[in-house]
Amino acid sequence: MRKAYESDVSREQYSTIAGYLERVKVKTKKREIDLYEVFCAILYRLKNGIKWRDMPHDLPDWRLVYYYFRRWTHVDREGFSTLDYVLGQMEDLHRHANGRELSPSMLIVDSKSVQNADTAEEKGYDGAKKKSGVKIHAAVDVFGFPYAVVITTANVNDRDGAIGLFSQPYYPLSRLEKILFDGGYTGEDFAKKIKRLTGAEVEVVTRPEMHKFVVIPKRWVVERSFGWLDKCRLLWKNCERLLSSTLSFVKFAFLSILLKRFD
Repeated sequence: MRKAYESDVSREQYSTIAGYLERVKVKTKKREIDLYEVFCAILYRLKNGIKWRDMPHDLPDWRLVYYYFRRWTHVDREGFSTLDYVLGQMEDLHRHANGRELSPSMLIVDSKSVQNADTAEEKGYDGAKKKSGVKIHAAVDVFGFPYAVVITTANVNDRDGAIGLFSQPYYPLSRLEKILFDGGYTGEDFAKKIKRLTGAEVEVVTRPEMHKFVVIPKRWVVERSFGWLDKCRLLWKNCERLLSSTLSFVKFAFLSILLKRFD
């Protein structure tokens, strides 16, 4: 019996998604590995920003944890991973529990640049933020949970990132009517491309005064989502060699938050 870590979810919370995670490897005999411990080990690395090889000894061997990380994040022919399916199911449960339709009518989009460590292979320079690294592009609902996420190098501008966000496979949003953006996404051509990709109208919300902090209605939701990610040390600075690994840890971060909302 190991000690509990702050990053852990409870076994009851994990049981909500256990069936999805256990199906990635067909059992030919009784499974000796406790996948709950494997899942918590991934969350431990995410929360504390350690190397795989530095996994505490009371958690499963790092090679085993990494093996399941790769299995759960492997993308199928339709462009989705087991992690994507699990995250989508939890978002549906959360919306249902809060009296919302499963398909949102509005999304909020923004991006966040993250400095790279020397271990990262893919990087670019964001001239506006003065950062060399990667950029997280996310489209979230009113609760702050993502319906589309993409990671690019930091030199990709916000408009191109948003177009890439909605060009990748994502779950159909039958009720989507409006997408909120900030002033960095202005442009008639951009609005037309988003309309063609999603069928939704673009609304650009700008601050009333420059160089003055003002809480913009609805726009604060996506800023809070990035604030949640900042609680994960692995996402303070991008240490992952591949963009796909960084993307997977972003999704694990949101999944952890959703699980902890179900007691």
